[in-house]
Amino acid sequence: MNSLTGTKKLLELALRRDRFVLAAWILALTVFLAGTTHLSVVGLPTHHDVVTQTRFMAANAGMRLLSLSAGASVGAYAMSRSYLTVAILAAVMSVLCVVRHARQNEETGRDELVRAGVVGPAAGMAAAGALALGANLVLAPLLSLAMIVNGQPVGGSLAAGAAVACVGVAFTGVAALTSQLSSSARGANGLGMAAVAVAFVLTGLGNMLGHVDASGLVARSAWPTWLSPIGWGFEMRPFGGDRWWLLGPSIALAVGLVVVACRYAARRDLGRGLLPVRTGRAAASLRLRGPFGLAVRLQRNAFVSWLVALVAFGLIFGSVSGSVQTATGRARDWYQNLGGSSNMVHAWFTSMIELAGMVVAIYAVQVLLRMRDEEIRGRLEPVLAAAVSRPRWVASQVLAAGLGAAVLLVAFGLAMGLTAGSVVGDTPGVLRELAGAALSELPAVLVIMAAVVAVFALLPRRAVVVSWVLLAASILLSPVFGSSLRLSQWAQDLSPFTHQKAPTLAISSTAAVALVVVAAGLGAVGLAAFRRRDLAA
Repeated sequence: MNSLTGTKKLLELALRRDRFVLAAWILALTVFLAGTTHLSVVGLPTHHDVVTQTRFMAANAGMRLLSLSAGASVGAYAMSRSYLTVAILAAVMSVLCVVRHARQNEETGRDELVRAGVVGPAAGMAAAGALALGANLVLAPLLSLAMIVNGQPVGGSLAAGAAVACVGVAFTGVAALTSQLSSSARGANGLGMAAVAVAFVLTGLGNMLGHVDASGLVARSAWPTWLSPIGWGFEMRPFGGDRWWLLGPSIALAVGLVVVACRYAARRDLGRGLLPVRTGRAAASLRLRGPFGLAVRLQRNAFVSWLVALVAFGLIFGSVSGSVQTATGRARDWYQNLGGSSNMVHAWFTSMIELAGMVVAIYAVQVLLRMRDEEIRGRLEPVLAAAVSRPRWVASQVLAAGLGAAVLLVAFGLAMGLTAGSVVGDTPGVLRELAGAALSELPAVLVIMAAVVAVFALLPRRAVVVSWVLLAASILLSPVFGSSLRLSQWAQDLSPFTHQKAPTLAISSTAAVALVVVAAGLGAVGLAAFRRRDLAA
C-alpha cells in the first residue's frame, strides 16, 4: 500500500457528497455570466456604444480596479465587467470544496475511520484536490457556452471560460496547502479566503497603476497584477489576444501545491496542522456569558472581512461618481432606468446601493448558515443543555447578523458618500443621504435572513443549498438583472430588492413595513418549526 491507495474510491465518495453543492455553484456562475453577457449585448447595440464604454472603463483608474479592458468588442466588455466576480467566486468554490473534503474530514473524525481501511494517508487530500480540479474543468466549457449562446465569438468565449477556471484551479492548490497549515476547517478556510483577498488587492493595485494604450481601448497592467492568479486570468485577454499560455502558471501552481500538501498529509500527525495552535485565554470574557455574545464572537471574523471589502468598494464607487455622467447610449439608459432618475449621479448612487444590499445579503446568509454547522458538529446541544432555549439561541444568531448587516450597509453608504461628496460637493449632505439610502436596504436583507431561518428549521438537510438558491433567485429577479432579462414587473416584484429606490426617490415606508412583516412571518414559522424538530435531523 502506498500513500495514495484508495484515492479513486474517496473521489467517488466526495463526488457523491457534493453532487448537489457543486452543481449549484457551477449552475449559478454559468447563469450569472449568461445574464451579464446578455446585459452587455442589449445595452451596447452599436459599435459606437462599445467604444464609448470601453474608453470610459479603461481611462478611469477606479474602474480598472474591477476590470481590465481588452479592446472594443461586446465580448471583451462583458468579460471585463464580469470576470472579477466570477473568478473570485470560482476561487471561493475551490477553497470550500478542498477544505471540506480534506481538513474538515480530519476535524470531524471521519478521516480516522476511513484510514482504518486500506487507504493511504494522502488519499483524502488527493481526492479533495481532484474533485475541485474536476469542478473547474466542468465550469470552463459551461461559462464558454454562456457567452457563445449570447452571440460571442467561439475563440474568445473558450478563452473566457478558461480564464475563470484557471483561477479556481490555482486556488485549489492554495486550499490544499492551507488545509495542511491549519488544524481546523475554519482556520483553513480563513487562510484560503485571505489568499483570495491578497490576490484581489495585488490585481487591483496592478490594474490601477497601469496605463492605457494610444487608442484608449486597451488597459495595460503594472507588475503587481502578474503576482496574482486572478491577474493571470485578466492577462489571458479573452476577445483581445486569447493568450492561452497563461494557463500554465495556474496549472503549475495547483499541481505543485497539491503535491506538497499530499506529502505533508502523509507525514504529519492526524488532526494536527503545521502551524501551532494558539491557546485561548484562561478565563472567558463576560461578553461570552450569553448566546448573543457567543454569536457575535463567531461572526466577528467574517464581519470584519466584509466590512473592509465594502468600505473599499464604497470609496471606489464614490470616487467614479463624477465620471458616470459621460456614459451614453444604452448604458446611460440602463442606469437611468435602474436608478429611476434622469440624473446620472443619482441613478449611479441608487444602482450601487441596490448592489450593496445584495452583497450584504450574501454576508447574512453566510453567517446564519453557521447555525446548521453548529448543530451538525454537536456544539449546539451543550449550549441548549444550559439555561438557553431554542428560540433564544436562534434570535441571538439573527440579531447579531442583523446588526452586522446594518453596520455594513451604513459603512458602505458613508464610504461612498465620503469620496462622492468631494466629487459632487456638499460632503455632509451626501454622507447623510447615502447612509440613509443604504440603510433602506436592510428590510430586504431581513427577508432573506428570515427565509434562511425558515429553511434551516423546515429543511435542515437542504438548508445550505436551498438558502443560496433563494438568494440567487432574489438577485436574478431584482431590477439589476430582471430588467436586463426583460422579466415582467410582477416577477421582479417577487424580489425583496425591488422595492426601494433611494436616494433617487424617497424611502417608501409602506414597502419597508411590508418587508419587515414578511420577515417577521417567515421568522416566526422558522422558530416554531425549530422548537419541534429533532436536533441534527
